[in-house]
Amino acid sequence: MTQTWHVTYEIFRKKGDQSTHYDRFEMKVDPDEYVLDGIERIWAFHDRSLVFSHACHHSTCGACGMVVNGVEKLTCITPIRSVTKDGGVIRVQPMRNFPVISDLSVDMTVFYQRMESVGHQPVVSVGFEDSKGKLDSEDDLLRLSDCIECGLCISACPIALTTPAYLGPAVLAGAQQSGDLNPCVLELVDSENGAWRCHSAYECTEVCPSHVDPAWRIMDLRKKLVARRIKKFFGVK
Repeated sequence: MTQTWHVTYEIFRKKGDQSTHYDRFEMKVDPDEYVLDGIERIWAFHDRSLVFSHACHHSTCGACGMVVNGVEKLTCITPIRSVTKDGGVIRVQPMRNFPVISDLSVDMTVFYQRMESVGHQPVVSVGFEDSKGKLDSEDDLLRLSDCIECGLCISACPIALTTPAYLGPAVLAGAQQSGDLNPCVLELVDSENGAWRCHSAYECTEVCPSHVDPAWRIMDLRKKLVARRIKKFFGVK
């Protein structure tokens, strides 16, 4: 039997130079619906001026990242019952540490540029064995990499909040995933605002919807950077 809850959405609003505020929308919802479903209904039936980002509805594109009741979430896979209760409130804000374009939509241009700068590939080649144990050509098989570039880890990172120049968890994890790094990338990540700026808060790993574990990858990247420095000191190539 389908349940019906009464909840109040509190939606962050920002238009141009206007002061920010929250609009409240009282709604009847199925608690097994997702937070994004409610936001879409607000746009469809209550306020067509609401701006937000979404696309795939199944946690592949990473477009619908927002802060829900103080925690970074992909709203397309976050059930309403997991963030509130019957009669409760769902406060939705744009991701932190990004410039707000309008309402719940943020500008991720710099983030994407940084991901490209470390050689992160959103789509990677993979190989699979057929029934005879033969490995197919990797050139013919592609899949999305684990990181969906949603930006939730950047939003949750306390260092990104205080140091805008910090490359951030996703970028550093992308560098670690890229394997052998070229000298330019090594100089970029082995810097004050690279891997050494991380304070190991592990908030990035906590909110990552793809289980990339950015914090662990940053620690692993540090090991590689230390090994590189030692080899360089002793003149080992």
